Amino acid sequence: MRPTPPYRIFIGWDASQMRAWNIAQYSLKTTTQQPVDIQRIAMRHLRQMGLYRRPTALTEHGYWDDLSCAPMSTGHAIARFLVPALCGYEGWALFTDGDVLFRSDVAALFALADPAYAVQVVQHQHVPHEATKMEGETQTRYARKNWSSVMLFHCGHPANQALTVDLVNTAPGRDLHAFCWLPDDLIGELPAEWNVLIGEEAHPNPSICHFTLGLPDMPGYEHVEYADAWYAAARRCGYRLARPDKAVA
Repeated sequence: MRPTPPYRIFIGWDASQMRAWNIAQYSLKTTTQQPVDIQRIAMRHLRQMGLYRRPTALTEHGYWDDLSCAPMSTGHAIARFLVPALCGYEGWALFTDGDVLFRSDVAALFALADPAYAVQVVQHQHVPHEATKMEGETQTRYARKNWSSVMLFHCGHPANQALTVDLVNTAPGRDLHAFCWLPDDLIGELPAEWNVLIGEEAHPNPSICHFTLGLPDMPGYEHVEYADAWYAAARRCGYRLARPDKAVA
């Protein structure tokens, strides 16, 4: 079965990035003519539901995942892998990080769904050069970096039955981000425009801009590529953000 509207979309939510989430979902809704079911996904809400049980600490530098012995940049770093379980292992669903801007109709992304695959992603060959990102958070290096930041899940694929709630709560994060529950031939590839890492790679016409290094409202990132489009969406969303003048070269 291929996906049909309303399309289910889970956007990563974190209390420190509420504005980013609002802009991401607004850009999604205003670039499609199809009905969509947009939900936020975050550790805090899933913990309240009893689905997220990983030992996690909140430190002055952000989240710390005890199982991975590693930092987590957001509250949806691991929560994203509960999407198939939340969907009852049925149908299709899209996950995206919260620091994105949609510039194309998400229906075109769902039209790429191939039932042969358990998940489809942009398969970046990405090794970050920076030691930090966002607001001084540690830039963690792991296999298949950023593949999991936009995932089209075939929730009903038999292979995703292995992505159990118990696995999500016990496996190291680096293994989950590397799709440890799947053989390589069940990980399909999406066109590059559906997850363009702004500031890390160039693309003539991104369908999803992913501000992975820093959102345009963060100091030092106000004038990254496609920041104008992000600020325009923010204004339409009702935000009035002060923005420094662009430096003259």
